[in-house]
Amino acid sequence: MDGVTVTGVRGSARIVARADGRGGTALPVLDGEGPLAPRRTRSAGAEARVMVVGAMSGPLGGDRFTLAARVEEGARLHVGSAAATLALPGQAKGEARYDVRLDVAAGAELHWLPEQLISAGGSDLRVTTRADLAAGARFVLREEQVLGRAGEPPGRLTSRLTVRVAGRTVLDQELACGPGAPGGWDGPAVLSGLRAVGQLVVVRPEFAEAPVAARMLGECASLVPLAGPAALVTAVAPDALLLRGLLDEALAGLG
Repeated sequence: MDGVTVTGVRGSARIVARADGRGGTALPVLDGEGPLAPRRTRSAGAEARVMVVGAMSGPLGGDRFTLAARVEEGARLHVGSAAATLALPGQAKGEARYDVRLDVAAGAELHWLPEQLISAGGSDLRVTTRADLAAGARFVLREEQVLGRAGEPPGRLTSRLTVRVAGRTVLDQELACGPGAPGGWDGPAVLSGLRAVGQLVVVRPEFAEAPVAARMLGECASLVPLAGPAALVTAVAPDALLLRGLLDEALAGLG
């Protein structure tokens, strides 16, 4: 049973999207336990839309959250979140964990666009996101991380993102920031004193034949092709609002 224990809260959510045979997308599985509550919202054409609602603050120290989504052949799914995720210090010892697992079948499409993750002072959170895509899948993922609330130092945040296409790893990277992180995370080669960092991963079959060209997108963002049909945008900014603007502009530029 999910609930508060001496080791923190356990919470999980599962989403399965399936073509309904009428040109739309059904959601045969839409389950949440503990603080994670996925809710269907108004669809847009063939695309089903889901909003993940947090039923409580967190994750706190010692919490363990798991969120999984599978998009089956021919289905289209858009997932967002109702508010930013706020990592906070908790009474339980140890780091909190938030694990996201995404599976997208051939001919399916997933847009994974949650709100920002804010690392509050004194928190310790490890986030792992793994996306496994079949050949021919279409995928957009946005990650945004804000280090500290206004006027406070950040907590410790470790984030790992892995994307595989047709069994081949096209991206596997980890960023650690805050107290106890390896030296240099706040230096000119990484954040350079800025407090918002984000990335955008776009996978489209057409990129295999016509890869994007690597280029800078202004002073604080870059676009690079990945191995296979994928592209990566990385951006840093002084705050969450400016970061979102950079990533939205980059996505619009990709068409």
